Amino acid sequence: MKKIFLLLSLSILFSCKEENHPYTFYYWKTKLALNAIENRALEKASTPYIYVRFFDVDKVGAKFQPVAVITKDNTFKTSKQTVPVIFITNRTFLNIKQEEITFLAKSISDLIEKKKSDYQLKTSNEIQIDCDWTAGTRDDYFRFLNELKKTSGKEITSTLRLHQVRDRKVMGVPSVSKVYLMCYSTSSPLENSDKNSILDVPLLKNYLSKLENYPINNIAVALPIYSWGIVTNHAGKHKLINALSKKDLERREFKKITENEIEIQNDGFYFGNFLNKGFRIKVEEISEDQLKEVIKFLDKKIKNYEIVYYQLDSKFVDRIL
Repeated sequence: MKKIFLLLSLSILFSCKEENHPYTFYYWKTKLALNAIENRALEKASTPYIYVRFFDVDKVGAKFQPVAVITKDNTFKTSKQTVPVIFITNRTFLNIKQEEITFLAKSISDLIEKKKSDYQLKTSNEIQIDCDWTAGTRDDYFRFLNELKKTSGKEITSTLRLHQVRDRKVMGVPSVSKVYLMCYSTSSPLENSDKNSILDVPLLKNYLSKLENYPINNIAVALPIYSWGIVTNHAGKHKLINALSKKDLERREFKKITENEIEIQNDGFYFGNFLNKGFRIKVEEISEDQLKEVIKFLDKKIKNYEIVYYQLDSKFVDRIL
């Protein structure tokens, strides 16, 4: 009965958005697997794609390294086409040479094809690159995008962060036909702040005040449906615990400080971590009202956009119901 309720609620959650904006999901786990709720949610999504992080790329010493390459079990079955997403650290492009750009593009293309073959994935003609490039790396990053397009023969798309829109004269514009506007992670959760680090709507509106002038017309929007807890110790240092909700904080071992924050009353193991008395946990999650406000704002800036929700996980879907 609970699963049926969750699926019905999920349908209600996305129905209002689907009327104007086709939607699907990011999948950002290292192991490809789907439970019943995730599989049903994906099949109800109104675009024929799912965006799957295949692996990360980082520069370790002087060498480019694939990190956290996907594996797959037999529960990952879907009629959707898989769009490979590759996250590349910005430092990968620092002081990179042209021959290294060529090598990197070929290596990434080859590894995508290997994973596609190994796991018999039905992939689309698109590869999405996720990189928080800077003014110092932009030219080499843009050259890499062109090289990857030539090497792979695929359509290459790029993520786009809020500051890259606001500061586009400094940050440049990637040489792609489509970008994915990342409307989350608006600040660091490890800083002392009373703002929601997942999504600060006033900040988003400020950064995107001139979005309608961005020179790429084909813009998709990535929206958050995840949550986490931020633990603060006695020294003021922070760590994250993924997928916590306000409901998780309703325990007798916790003293409520605010609606979203508690103080631990006894040393012990909580959510898989040993936490001391006096530590505080603040939950950050996204409400339906916040998502509606962002969509309403974006509707005035760009037209006919699709939404990709981050991410497909029954814990996060359950939390937004």
